[in-house]
Amino acid sequence: MVTKAQGSAAGPTLSPAAARRIALAAQGFAAPSPAGAVTARHIRKAVDTMGLLQLDSVNVLSRSHYLPVYSRIGPYQRDVLDRLTAHTTGRITREYIEYWAHEASLIPLSTYPLLRWRMDDPQQQAWGGIARIAVERPELVDDVRRLVAESGPIRTKQTGIERSPRTPGQMWNWHKGKVALEYLFFTGQVGAARRVNFERHYDLIERILPADVLAAPTLSRPEAQRELVRIAARAYGVATEPDLGDYFRLPRTDSKLRVAELVEAGELVPVTVAGWQPPAYLWPSARRPRSVSARALLSPFDPLIWFRDRALRLFDFHYRIEIYTPAASRRYGYYVLPFLLGDTIVARVDLKADRAVGALRVQAVWAQPGVDEGYVAEHLAAELAQLAHWLGLADVVSAGIGDLAGPLSRFIR
Repeated sequence: MVTKAQGSAAGPTLSPAAARRIALAAQGFAAPSPAGAVTARHIRKAVDTMGLLQLDSVNVLSRSHYLPVYSRIGPYQRDVLDRLTAHTTGRITREYIEYWAHEASLIPLSTYPLLRWRMDDPQQQAWGGIARIAVERPELVDDVRRLVAESGPIRTKQTGIERSPRTPGQMWNWHKGKVALEYLFFTGQVGAARRVNFERHYDLIERILPADVLAAPTLSRPEAQRELVRIAARAYGVATEPDLGDYFRLPRTDSKLRVAELVEAGELVPVTVAGWQPPAYLWPSARRPRSVSARALLSPFDPLIWFRDRALRLFDFHYRIEIYTPAASRRYGYYVLPFLLGDTIVARVDLKADRAVGALRVQAVWAQPGVDEGYVAEHLAAELAQLAHWLGLADVVSAGIGDLAGPLSRFIR
């Protein structure tokens, strides 16, 4: 429900429930599941609704970029998405490419030119300290680029340059050849021609992108960022300025300016959401459904919840991924997926695909306060059975841990 705030400079007022439904609809959760066979068209629509897919290497359940599509359209053939994203050794029909958008992400080809300001920004290049390689070892960067030009696509190990010993548990144990490749990747000189078994194969960007994308004009930093904020605003429906800036990880000073400019231009509508502390902004054409009847398990890297402050505001759901937390200190589990039912997050479940025995393991499952546990357990069991089938697993097995484990066990077959 939208009402006019009496004497408010912040425009209309949205109830928290209305804001939540708008956000869910903008992310594709208010649409009915596809009738009949799921095709590339359905997959494309889901990805384009989100604007990007975040990548992550953890494979305890599934590679994370497959899950947001599944959450929105149900079971689909992952090899179709692989062809669209070049995550295969076979034939590709590339419509998405990898770059640093919201972390490492798959983005539509048309979005790639909007990130050239990031490729050209020395401060942005300092991510992970990779910019230092161009200052400290420019000849190495030149050598690696020459190697890609002559032999690409290449894998990291094909640089064969100053490999550092692997240290378990360290994320940044890159050898110098890898750092040089990442510098070239960040600056837009090379790209991911393919990923095979989730390993990048690097090639010159001009051999990857279609000619029309290569020839697309380079917008100024403000122009490109305004378009990125528009994409984020469409994908979020209603959002705060930090929400919008986080979608493509804009520097905060830039994010504030771009949002203010779009408000001034009438492209974002200031609104007040009851209970939200930061000011909010509505995308004018956002759907405003009266109800949402979603049922989905959400990847930790799903755009609906990846900005944890927003998840707390929208769903009163405090969520932290505990992958990097020592096992003894974890509260809910290693790879915990929130469970969305209707327009509310009602539970969280720690899942593992035990491929060796063909089972989807429910390591632990916890209900949100105040939910009807029997109702939630019944729907969660159905969702787990569908997920297991999609992953090619024959059984769902519960470890019996968590306050929802008892009710869930009555519905698991």
